[in-house]
Amino acid sequence: MNKTTLKHNLALLAIGVVRLVLALTYLFSGAVKLIDPRGTQYKIEDYAAAFGLTSLMPEWLPLVLACVLAIVEFLMGVYLLFGIRRRLTLSTSICFMLVMTPLTFWLAINNPVSDCGCFGDALVLSNWQTFWKNVVLLVFSIIGLRYYKLMPHFVGKSYEWIVALSAFVFAVLFASYNLWRLPIIDFRPYHVGADIRQAWYDDQQNFGEFQTTFIMEKDGVQKEFALEDYPDSTWTFIDTKTIQLEPTKRSGVGDLLIQDTKTGEDITEQILCDHAWTLLLIAPYLEKADDGVMGELLALYDFCEETGCRFYCLTSSGEEAIANWTEMTGAEYPFCHADAVVLKTMIRSNPGLMLLHDGKVMGKWPSTDLPTPTDILIIIS
Repeated sequence: MNKTTLKHNLALLAIGVVRLVLALTYLFSGAVKLIDPRGTQYKIEDYAAAFGLTSLMPEWLPLVLACVLAIVEFLMGVYLLFGIRRRLTLSTSICFMLVMTPLTFWLAINNPVSDCGCFGDALVLSNWQTFWKNVVLLVFSIIGLRYYKLMPHFVGKSYEWIVALSAFVFAVLFASYNLWRLPIIDFRPYHVGADIRQAWYDDQQNFGEFQTTFIMEKDGVQKEFALEDYPDSTWTFIDTKTIQLEPTKRSGVGDLLIQDTKTGEDITEQILCDHAWTLLLIAPYLEKADDGVMGELLALYDFCEETGCRFYCLTSSGEEAIANWTEMTGAEYPFCHADAVVLKTMIRSNPGLMLLHDGKVMGKWPSTDLPTPTDILIIIS
Protein backbone atom coordinates (compact mmCIF):
# COMPACT_ATOMS: atom_id res chain seq x y z
CA MET A 1 0.00 0.00 0.00
CA ASN A 2 1.53 3.32 -1.11
CA LYS A 3 1.46 6.54 0.92
CA THR A 4 -1.31 8.09 -1.16
CA THR A 5 -3.63 5.14 -0.60
CA LEU A 6 -2.75 5.06 3.10
CA LYS A 7 -3.52 8.77 3.49
CA HIS A 8 -6.81 8.34 1.66
CA ASN A 9 -7.83 5.41 3.86
CA LEU A 10 -6.90 7.31 7.02
CA ALA A 11 -8.90 10.31 5.80
CA LEU A 12 -11.91 8.06 5.14
CA LEU A 13 -11.58 6.57 8.61
CA ALA A 14 -11.30 10.00 10.27
CA ILE A 15 -14.26 11.47 8.40
CA GLY A 16 -16.24 8.32 9.20
CA VAL A 17 -15.61 8.82 12.92
CA VAL A 18 -16.54 12.51 12.63
CA ARG A 19 -19.77 11.67 10.80
CA LEU A 20 -20.73 8.94 13.25
CA VAL A 21 -20.05 11.05 16.37
CA LEU A 22 -22.04 13.99 15.01
CA ALA A 23 -24.89 11.80 13.76
CA LEU A 24 -25.31 9.84 16.99
CA THR A 25 -25.01 12.96 19.16
CA TYR A 26 -27.68 14.85 17.21
CA LEU A 27 -29.90 11.77 17.00
CA PHE A 28 -29.73 11.18 20.74
CA SER A 29 -30.15 14.86 21.60
CA GLY A 30 -33.08 15.25 19.22
CA ALA A 31 -34.76 12.00 20.26
CA VAL A 32 -34.78 12.77 23.99
CA LYS A 33 -36.20 16.22 23.24
CA LEU A 34 -38.92 14.66 21.08
CA ILE A 35 -39.73 12.30 23.94
CA ASP A 36 -40.07 15.17 26.41
CA PRO A 37 -40.81 18.49 24.65
CA ARG A 38 -42.18 19.97 27.87
CA GLY A 39 -38.86 19.39 29.61
CA THR A 40 -37.07 21.35 26.88
CA GLN A 41 -39.73 24.05 27.13
CA TYR A 42 -39.07 24.43 30.87
CA LYS A 43 -35.32 24.63 30.24
CA ILE A 44 -35.81 27.36 27.62
CA GLU A 45 -37.93 29.24 30.16
CA ASP A 46 -35.04 28.91 32.64
CA TYR A 47 -32.69 30.40 30.05
CA ALA A 48 -35.14 33.23 29.36
CA ALA A 49 -35.35 33.98 33.09
CA ALA A 50 -31.53 33.97 33.38
CA PHE A 51 -31.28 36.55 30.59
CA GLY A 52 -34.24 38.58 31.83
CA LEU A 53 -36.27 37.86 28.68
CA THR A 54 -39.33 36.23 30.27
CA SER A 55 -41.55 39.31 29.93
CA LEU A 56 -40.60 39.67 26.25
CA MET A 57 -41.52 36.10 25.25
CA PRO A 58 -45.09 35.06 24.40
CA GLU A 59 -46.27 32.18 26.57
CA TRP A 60 -46.45 29.79 23.60
CA LEU A 61 -42.96 30.53 22.25
CA PRO A 62 -40.81 28.29 24.53
CA LEU A 63 -42.83 25.20 23.58
CA VAL A 64 -42.63 26.03 19.86
CA LEU A 65 -38.87 26.59 20.14
CA ALA A 66 -38.53 23.29 22.04
CA CYS A 67 -40.32 21.36 19.30
CA VAL A 68 -38.43 23.09 16.47
CA LEU A 69 -35.08 22.46 18.19
CA ALA A 70 -35.92 18.79 18.75
CA ILE A 71 -37.00 18.26 15.13
CA VAL A 72 -33.98 20.08 13.66
CA GLU A 73 -31.49 18.12 15.78
CA PHE A 74 -33.19 14.82 14.96
CA LEU A 75 -33.16 15.58 11.23
CA MET A 76 -29.48 16.57 11.35
CA GLY A 77 -28.71 13.23 12.96
CA VAL A 78 -30.69 11.31 10.35
CA TYR A 79 -29.13 13.23 7.44
CA LEU A 80 -25.59 12.61 8.69
CA LEU A 81 -26.30 8.97 9.45
CA PHE A 82 -27.58 8.31 5.93
CA GLY A 83 -25.11 10.68 4.26
CA ILE A 84 -27.71 12.96 2.68
CA ARG A 85 -27.73 16.76 2.50
CA ARG A 86 -24.19 16.59 3.93
CA ARG A 87 -23.06 20.13 3.13
CA LEU A 88 -26.30 21.75 4.31
CA THR A 89 -26.38 19.68 7.50
CA LEU A 90 -22.76 20.38 8.44
CA SER A 91 -23.16 24.10 7.68
CA THR A 92 -26.23 24.14 9.94
CA SER A 93 -24.26 22.32 12.62
CA ILE A 94 -21.48 24.92 12.49
CA CYS A 95 -23.93 27.82 12.72
CA PHE A 96 -25.69 26.11 15.61
CA MET A 97 -22.45 25.46 17.48
CA LEU A 98 -21.18 29.01 16.84
CA VAL A 99 -24.19 30.19 18.83
CA MET A 100 -24.27 27.48 21.50
CA THR A 101 -20.56 27.29 22.32
CA PRO A 102 -20.17 30.93 23.50
CA LEU A 103 -23.54 30.66 25.24
CA THR A 104 -22.56 27.55 27.17
CA PHE A 105 -19.19 29.13 28.01
CA TRP A 106 -21.06 32.02 29.63
CA LEU A 107 -23.34 29.54 31.42
CA ALA A 108 -20.34 27.59 32.70
CA ILE A 109 -18.78 30.74 34.15
CA ASN A 110 -21.91 32.28 35.66
CA ASN A 111 -23.91 29.09 36.32
CA PRO A 112 -27.41 30.68 36.18
CA VAL A 113 -28.96 27.25 35.49
CA SER A 114 -27.72 23.95 36.87
CA ASP A 115 -27.48 22.11 33.54
CA CYS A 116 -28.00 22.90 29.88
CA GLY A 117 -30.73 20.36 29.23
CA CYS A 118 -29.19 19.40 25.89
CA PHE A 119 -29.85 15.71 26.56
CA GLY A 120 -32.93 16.26 28.71
CA ASP A 121 -33.20 14.13 31.83
CA ALA A 122 -31.72 11.13 30.02
CA LEU A 123 -28.15 12.38 30.50
CA VAL A 124 -27.49 15.38 32.72
CA LEU A 125 -24.23 17.23 32.02
CA SER A 126 -22.63 20.01 34.01
CA ASN A 127 -22.27 23.37 32.30
CA TRP A 128 -18.53 22.86 31.80
CA GLN A 129 -19.09 19.38 30.35
CA THR A 130 -21.63 20.89 27.98
CA PHE A 131 -19.20 23.61 26.88
CA TRP A 132 -16.43 21.14 26.05
CA LYS A 133 -18.94 18.88 24.31
CA ASN A 134 -19.93 21.82 22.11
CA VAL A 135 -16.28 22.62 21.39
CA VAL A 136 -15.76 19.05 20.14
CA LEU A 137 -18.93 19.21 18.03
CA LEU A 138 -17.87 22.54 16.53
CA VAL A 139 -14.42 21.21 15.60
CA PHE A 140 -15.90 18.01 14.16
CA SER A 141 -18.47 20.01 12.16
CA ILE A 142 -15.72 22.17 10.63
CA ILE A 143 -13.68 19.10 9.74
CA GLY A 144 -16.76 17.41 8.34
CA LEU A 145 -17.64 20.38 6.13
CA ARG A 146 -14.05 20.63 4.89
CA TYR A 147 -14.07 17.00 3.76
CA TYR A 148 -17.80 16.35 3.33
CA LYS A 149 -17.26 14.80 -0.12
CA LEU A 150 -15.48 11.89 1.56
CA MET A 151 -18.64 11.02 3.49
CA PRO A 152 -20.36 8.05 1.84
CA HIS A 153 -23.97 8.08 0.61
CA PHE A 154 -26.10 5.30 2.05
CA VAL A 155 -29.17 6.33 0.08
CA GLY A 156 -29.38 7.05 -3.62
CA LYS A 157 -30.00 10.68 -4.55
CA SER A 158 -33.38 9.84 -6.06
CA TYR A 159 -34.52 8.45 -2.68
CA GLU A 160 -33.09 11.14 -0.38
CA TRP A 161 -36.40 12.98 -0.26
CA ILE A 162 -38.14 9.84 1.05
CA VAL A 163 -35.72 9.58 3.99
CA ALA A 164 -35.95 13.33 4.67
CA LEU A 165 -39.76 13.42 4.53
CA SER A 166 -40.17 10.23 6.58
CA ALA A 167 -37.84 11.54 9.29
CA PHE A 168 -39.69 14.87 9.43
CA VAL A 169 -43.15 13.28 9.62
CA PHE A 170 -41.99 10.83 12.29
CA ALA A 171 -40.45 13.64 14.38
CA VAL A 172 -43.59 15.79 14.23
CA LEU A 173 -45.97 12.93 15.05
CA PHE A 174 -43.72 11.55 17.80
CA ALA A 175 -43.39 14.95 19.51
CA SER A 176 -47.16 15.49 19.19
CA TYR A 177 -47.89 12.12 20.77
CA ASN A 178 -45.62 12.80 23.72
CA LEU A 179 -47.19 16.22 24.20
CA TRP A 180 -50.73 14.91 24.01
CA ARG A 181 -50.10 11.98 26.31
CA LEU A 182 -47.00 11.76 28.54
CA PRO A 183 -43.35 11.10 27.58
CA ILE A 184 -43.24 7.55 26.24
CA ILE A 185 -40.00 7.04 28.21
CA ASP A 186 -39.84 8.75 31.60
CA PHE A 187 -36.25 9.56 32.59
CA ARG A 188 -37.26 11.40 35.76
CA PRO A 189 -37.23 9.97 39.32
CA TYR A 190 -41.06 9.95 39.43
CA HIS A 191 -41.55 7.35 36.68
CA VAL A 192 -44.12 4.58 37.06
CA GLY A 193 -42.66 1.91 39.32
CA ALA A 194 -40.35 4.30 41.18
CA ASP A 195 -40.17 4.06 44.96
CA ILE A 196 -40.21 7.78 45.69
CA ARG A 197 -40.52 7.23 49.43
CA GLN A 198 -37.17 5.42 49.53
CA ALA A 199 -35.63 7.98 47.17
CA TRP A 200 -36.95 10.79 49.39
CA TYR A 201 -35.39 9.23 52.49
CA ASP A 202 -32.12 8.59 50.67
CA ASP A 203 -31.95 12.20 49.52
CA GLN A 204 -32.65 13.47 53.02
CA GLN A 205 -29.71 11.48 54.40
CA ASN A 206 -27.24 11.82 51.52
CA PHE A 207 -25.00 14.82 51.96
CA GLY A 208 -21.98 13.46 50.13
CA GLU A 209 -18.59 12.64 51.62
CA PHE A 210 -16.58 15.42 53.23
CA GLN A 211 -13.19 15.69 54.88
CA THR A 212 -12.31 18.22 57.55
CA THR A 213 -8.72 19.18 58.27
CA PHE A 214 -7.32 21.37 61.01
CA ILE A 215 -4.86 24.18 60.30
CA MET A 216 -2.37 24.39 63.16
CA GLU A 217 0.69 26.53 63.76
CA LYS A 218 3.96 25.92 65.60
CA ASP A 219 7.11 28.07 65.57
CA GLY A 220 5.60 30.25 62.84
CA VAL A 221 4.92 27.27 60.55
CA GLN A 222 1.37 26.31 59.58
CA LYS A 223 0.40 22.76 58.75
CA GLU A 224 -2.82 20.84 58.05
CA PHE A 225 -3.81 17.79 60.11
CA ALA A 226 -6.60 15.26 59.70
CA LEU A 227 -8.75 14.45 62.74
CA GLU A 228 -6.93 11.17 63.36
CA ASP A 229 -3.56 13.00 63.23
CA TYR A 230 -4.54 15.87 65.52
CA PRO A 231 -1.26 17.15 67.09
CA ASP A 232 -0.35 17.75 70.73
CA SER A 233 -0.89 20.94 72.72
CA THR A 234 2.36 22.51 71.48
CA TRP A 235 0.49 23.39 68.27
CA THR A 236 -1.86 26.38 68.11
CA PHE A 237 -5.22 26.04 66.42
CA ILE A 238 -5.71 28.49 63.49
CA ASP A 239 -8.68 27.32 61.42
CA THR A 240 -10.50 24.34 59.90
CA LYS A 241 -11.03 23.49 56.25
CA THR A 242 -13.71 21.19 54.87
CA ILE A 243 -13.61 19.81 51.35
CA GLN A 244 -16.10 17.60 49.53
CA LEU A 245 -14.48 14.33 48.49
CA GLU A 246 -17.47 13.00 46.59
CA PRO A 247 -20.34 15.01 45.12
CA THR A 248 -23.75 14.59 46.70
CA LYS A 249 -25.65 11.97 44.74
CA ARG A 250 -29.31 12.84 44.95
CA SER A 251 -32.27 11.75 42.87
CA GLY A 252 -34.03 15.08 43.24
CA VAL A 253 -37.01 13.57 45.07
CA GLY A 254 -35.62 15.07 48.29
CA ASP A 255 -36.74 18.49 46.99
CA LEU A 256 -40.36 17.40 47.35
CA LEU A 257 -42.06 19.35 50.14
CA ILE A 258 -45.84 19.09 50.54
CA GLN A 259 -47.56 21.51 52.90
CA ASP A 260 -51.18 21.61 53.95
CA THR A 261 -52.59 24.92 52.67
CA LYS A 262 -54.76 25.39 55.78
CA THR A 263 -52.25 24.64 58.53
CA GLY A 264 -48.92 25.04 56.72
CA GLU A 265 -47.91 21.64 58.16
CA ASP A 266 -45.32 19.58 56.26
CA ILE A 267 -47.20 16.39 55.31
CA THR A 268 -44.68 15.00 52.80
CA GLU A 269 -43.69 12.02 54.91
CA GLN A 270 -47.32 11.39 55.86
CA ILE A 271 -48.35 11.08 52.21
CA LEU A 272 -45.34 9.03 51.12
CA CYS A 273 -45.66 6.61 54.06
CA ASP A 274 -49.41 6.16 53.78
CA HIS A 275 -50.24 2.49 53.17
CA ALA A 276 -53.53 3.45 51.55
CA TRP A 277 -53.86 4.09 47.83
CA THR A 278 -53.38 7.79 47.13
CA LEU A 279 -54.38 9.85 44.11
CA LEU A 280 -52.42 13.06 43.65
CA LEU A 281 -53.95 15.70 41.41
CA ILE A 282 -50.88 17.64 40.31
CA ALA A 283 -51.49 21.15 38.98
CA PRO A 284 -48.42 23.38 39.04
CA TYR A 285 -50.54 26.42 38.14
CA LEU A 286 -54.27 26.14 38.79
CA GLU A 287 -54.90 29.39 36.94
CA LYS A 288 -53.56 27.74 33.77
CA ALA A 289 -54.91 24.23 34.38
CA ASP A 290 -57.33 22.53 32.01
CA ASP A 291 -60.74 23.03 33.66
CA GLY A 292 -62.47 20.89 31.04
CA VAL A 293 -61.79 17.77 33.12
CA MET A 294 -63.49 18.94 36.30
CA GLY A 295 -66.31 16.39 35.95
CA GLU A 296 -63.86 13.50 35.65
CA LEU A 297 -61.88 14.74 38.65
CA LEU A 298 -64.97 15.04 40.84
CA ALA A 299 -65.99 11.51 39.84
CA LEU A 300 -62.56 10.24 40.88
CA TYR A 301 -62.74 12.14 44.18
CA ASP A 302 -66.15 10.64 44.93
CA PHE A 303 -64.72 7.21 44.11
CA CYS A 304 -61.86 7.79 46.55
CA GLU A 305 -64.31 8.85 49.26
CA GLU A 306 -66.28 5.63 48.77
CA THR A 307 -63.29 3.28 48.67
CA GLY A 308 -61.08 4.86 51.32
CA CYS A 309 -58.41 6.08 48.92
CA ARG A 310 -56.66 9.35 49.69
CA PHE A 311 -57.01 12.31 47.33
CA TYR A 312 -54.91 15.48 47.39
CA CYS A 313 -54.38 18.35 44.98
CA LEU A 314 -50.78 19.58 44.85
CA THR A 315 -50.23 23.06 43.45
CA SER A 316 -47.88 26.02 43.68
CA SER A 317 -50.74 28.50 43.16
CA GLY A 318 -51.79 30.94 45.86
CA GLU A 319 -54.98 31.16 47.90
CA GLU A 320 -56.84 33.24 45.31
CA ALA A 321 -56.21 30.73 42.50
CA ILE A 322 -57.23 27.85 44.79
CA ALA A 323 -60.43 29.70 45.75
CA ASN A 324 -61.25 30.37 42.09
CA TRP A 325 -60.63 26.74 41.13
CA THR A 326 -62.80 25.53 44.03
CA GLU A 327 -65.64 27.86 43.10
CA MET A 328 -65.42 27.01 39.40
CA THR A 329 -65.14 23.22 39.77
CA GLY A 330 -66.93 22.58 43.05
CA ALA A 331 -63.83 20.82 44.36
CA GLU A 332 -64.04 19.50 47.92
CA TYR A 333 -60.69 17.71 47.99
CA PRO A 334 -57.83 19.05 50.16
CA PHE A 335 -55.22 21.33 48.60
CA CYS A 336 -51.49 21.25 49.36
CA HIS A 337 -48.65 23.53 48.37
CA ALA A 338 -45.51 22.29 46.61
CA ASP A 339 -42.79 23.86 44.48
CA ALA A 340 -43.78 24.42 40.83
CA VAL A 341 -40.47 23.03 39.48
CA VAL A 342 -40.93 19.81 41.46
CA LEU A 343 -44.55 19.47 40.32
CA LYS A 344 -43.57 19.94 36.66
CA THR A 345 -40.92 17.26 37.19
CA MET A 346 -43.45 14.87 38.67
CA ILE A 347 -45.74 14.98 35.64
CA ARG A 348 -45.70 16.84 32.31
CA SER A 349 -49.35 17.86 32.45
CA ASN A 350 -51.35 20.63 34.10
CA PRO A 351 -53.25 19.04 35.67
CA GLY A 352 -52.15 15.42 35.81
CA LEU A 353 -52.82 12.46 38.07
CA MET A 354 -50.37 10.25 39.94
CA LEU A 355 -51.40 7.10 41.80
CA LEU A 356 -49.28 6.11 44.82
CA HIS A 357 -49.24 3.02 47.00
CA ASP A 358 -46.74 2.58 49.81
CA GLY A 359 -44.70 5.42 48.35
CA LYS A 360 -44.45 3.77 44.92
CA VAL A 361 -45.74 5.32 41.69
CA MET A 362 -48.37 2.94 40.33
CA GLY A 363 -49.76 5.09 37.52
CA LYS A 364 -49.62 8.49 35.82
CA TRP A 365 -52.14 10.15 33.55
CA PRO A 366 -52.30 13.50 31.72
CA SER A 367 -55.43 15.66 31.61
CA THR A 368 -56.01 14.43 28.03
CA ASP A 369 -56.31 10.79 29.13
CA LEU A 370 -57.61 10.67 32.70
CA PRO A 371 -58.62 7.28 34.09
CA THR A 372 -62.17 6.40 35.08
CA PRO A 373 -63.04 5.09 38.55
CA THR A 374 -63.27 1.64 36.93
CA ASP A 375 -59.67 1.98 35.66
CA ILE A 376 -58.46 2.82 39.15
CA LEU A 377 -60.50 -0.01 40.68
CA ILE A 378 -58.84 -2.52 38.34
CA ILE A 379 -55.39 -1.34 39.45
CA ILE A 380 -56.06 -1.33 43.21
CA SER A 381 -58.03 -4.59 43.29
